Amino acid sequence: MPLPSTAAPTHPPTPHPLRTRSFRLLFTGRALSLLGDAAVPAALALAVLEATGSTSALALVLACSMVPKLLLLPLGGVVGDRFDARTVALAMDLVRCASQLTVGIELLSGSPTLWLIAAVEVAGGAAGAFAMPTGAPLVKGTVSPDGLQRANAAMGIAHSASRVGGPALAGALIWTVGPGWAFVLDAASFAVSAALLCAVRVERVSTPRSAFLDDLKEGWREVRTRDWYWTSLIGHSAWNGAAAVLMTLGPAIALDRLGGKATWVLFLQVGAVGLLLGSLAADRIRPRRPILVANLGLATYALPLVLLAVAAPAPLTIAAYGLAQAGLGFLSPVWETAVQRAVPAHALARVTSYDWLLSLAAMPLGYALAPLAASAWGPDVPLLAAAVIVGGCCLGTGLVPGVRRFGNG
Repeated sequence: MPLPSTAAPTHPPTPHPLRTRSFRLLFTGRALSLLGDAAVPAALALAVLEATGSTSALALVLACSMVPKLLLLPLGGVVGDRFDARTVALAMDLVRCASQLTVGIELLSGSPTLWLIAAVEVAGGAAGAFAMPTGAPLVKGTVSPDGLQRANAAMGIAHSASRVGGPALAGALIWTVGPGWAFVLDAASFAVSAALLCAVRVERVSTPRSAFLDDLKEGWREVRTRDWYWTSLIGHSAWNGAAAVLMTLGPAIALDRLGGKATWVLFLQVGAVGLLLGSLAADRIRPRRPILVANLGLATYALPLVLLAVAAPAPLTIAAYGLAQAGLGFLSPVWETAVQRAVPAHALARVTSYDWLLSLAAMPLGYALAPLAASAWGPDVPLLAAAVIVGGCCLGTGLVPGVRRFGNG
């Protein structure tokens, strides 16, 4: 007679999160809004410059979007934890739909008013401050724990693909029907996202109510009591500051030393492809020490900074940038998954808001300091300084016990 099997029972593989209806709807809406958003920057820059002929006016409009976002992010985190994340995200999609549609109509009128565009960008930036912290709770609330990294990787792939296709879409709209239609398209994408969110079912989280300042303090306590988290945030902030330095000084170096406009365009496109490949890798690779591996990968951003500073051959510099962006593409899903698993669900939006705040605040600093340092000492000095800072901060996280101990087990 046959003997009973002593093999360990096998468990069926977890289905991909996209087979889950709620996450599929969430993913579709986010993918569409990401593509619409990716088409807007080029259209906004061209429209404002054509209307005013002033780079100062463009800087003003960009600041009108960024400043309220930075100021309101902590409040957005509190709101995202206190109230249903789906409801908050849906309301902010509708606000951003209205703001982008207003800008689009204003541009299509043929005589755009700068103050109106600036005011609408303030509203859109404020809405972004409340929408961004809801991303992590929405993903965590629509998939199983085993599917978190694949879900985050799917979101990362959508973001990376939008970086590849968004500029091409913007160019097609600008040259055929005008930049105003890029904003109309973005407004439509937010409207579709809001409609899809109406059908999304998110797991409810019970959040204890307290005073606003107490909520802020609790969120910060969740950050500072995790050494792997706050030390990694320092590295991530350094990365964003370094990216701002590269984006500020890189185009001029490409024009002067590396072969011209075509080189810079290829540089950006290879970076976008690298970002996509890194996101695809995150869907498959499960390192035993995810935070350590992801932060070490982020340190590769020092390579293109150094190569730009020393005027290395263009192919080598472009390849290094593709590798560095692949590191970013890999980090984002891995990091988001780690945070969603380690941070209590009732504090997740607040913790995420601090992440966004530190990351976004570093970029204006890089944009401001890079040209000042370049005018004083030449572009090589700020590029090399940024390389040392980002490499040192990201590699330095490997010395932190919590980073080394954080595992998938």
